[in-house]
Amino acid sequence: MYAIVDIETSGSHPAEHGITEIAIVLHDGESIEGRYEVLLNPGCTIPPFVVQLTGITNEMAAKAPPFTDVAHKVYNLLQNRIFVAHNVNFDYSFIKHHLRAAGYEWTPKKLCSLKLSRKAFPNLPKYGLGHICRSLNIPIENRHRAGGDAQATALLFDMILKASGEKLIKEFLKKENREQILPANLPNEQVNNLPYTPGVYYFHDAKGKVIYVGKAKVLKQRVVSHFTGLDVGKKRQEFLRTIFSVTYKECPTEFTACILESVEIKRLWPKFNISQKRIDQRYGIYAFEDSRGFKRLAIDKKRKYFEPVLSFNLFADAHRALWSMVKEHELSPVLCFLDKTPLTDDHYPERDAYNAKVVQALENLDTAMDTFAIFEPADFGKKYACVLVIKGKFYGMGLLPENTNFTNLKRLKEKLTEYPENEVIKSMISSYAQKYPSKLFLMNE
Repeated sequence: MYAIVDIETSGSHPAEHGITEIAIVLHDGESIEGRYEVLLNPGCTIPPFVVQLTGITNEMAAKAPPFTDVAHKVYNLLQNRIFVAHNVNFDYSFIKHHLRAAGYEWTPKKLCSLKLSRKAFPNLPKYGLGHICRSLNIPIENRHRAGGDAQATALLFDMILKASGEKLIKEFLKKENREQILPANLPNEQVNNLPYTPGVYYFHDAKGKVIYVGKAKVLKQRVVSHFTGLDVGKKRQEFLRTIFSVTYKECPTEFTACILESVEIKRLWPKFNISQKRIDQRYGIYAFEDSRGFKRLAIDKKRKYFEPVLSFNLFADAHRALWSMVKEHELSPVLCFLDKTPLTDDHYPERDAYNAKVVQALENLDTAMDTFAIFEPADFGKKYACVLVIKGKFYGMGLLPENTNFTNLKRLKEKLTEYPENEVIKSMISSYAQKYPSKLFLMNE
């Protein structure tokens, strides 16, 4: 039992737009058994370009009922039927959202006639409803109106059933079949061909431009996870609609994938990446001597003409690092501005002894600017992933054979790909080195 549906809307994302028309064609798997069609008031202004596309004006919609008035009818027609639409996730997201707002919880099985068409009728030029109807000589009347498009989709569905029968339908309805959740413009085979390895993936728009870069411990699982769940917000809907292809680069480990992701975000500056597009090095830990002669450490915003002893993108990272120095070297939280308790003259530490501790803390930071490599067994093959740091600065990384001579810095550099450093990578390497000291290999220059 199927419900073949088409809707017209006032915009592209359900959270801010409404349904202007809905048509439902009931199908029993052999023939059409009923129809329902209604014009609706979306509860917002219909933009001029949408009016031009559909012919549904604001005056027409103003006289129509709101979705809440027909929600019970729509729910009853759709309940216990497989939901079918051309680019099903668009129609589903709107109806799901507005039914939920009306108090109805509806979670149907779904079929996408666009994706079914690709399987049933391979090698057609395009699979949009208008294009495929022309290719298969399906009459389509009243285009871009819910009734006309739903009727054409029902005729297309009949042809799919005759071409492939129940076998194709059952294949698409299998719980493990993930093709239905993919964006309509993203080819299934590109996702199916993704490996189960760490790496970096790239979403591209219709012109091939990279619009998002992500990293993954398991490429295939991570890419698919982008399309699960029901987020009806404008940003997510625009993101899904813009994805036309996915490419990837395999990495030997999750850690190297994290580094490459940061490099690529800085290089490509993709539209939908937000978190790593902030300005680098916004905060620093500064060292100075106060009027009493005490050497002090403090967090402040980066200043143009003063060089900090450490730089950070986030205040929280700087705060955490300074507290770590205080605890390790038994410094005064008050003299480091981490504790606001005022000190009386009697509670100040002995100056020379305290200053020696601060000097030692700063010398330890210099020691941390060592040259070292991080080695990890790769997730595939008898090889090692290597991340090289020279004098505290990230140099590059690569995949090395098991028998590589790790002690010769010059030869090691020749085997690695050099990459630019940024604050995110610097922070990642520092955290990783602290967490896994056994994977560090100190080197002489």
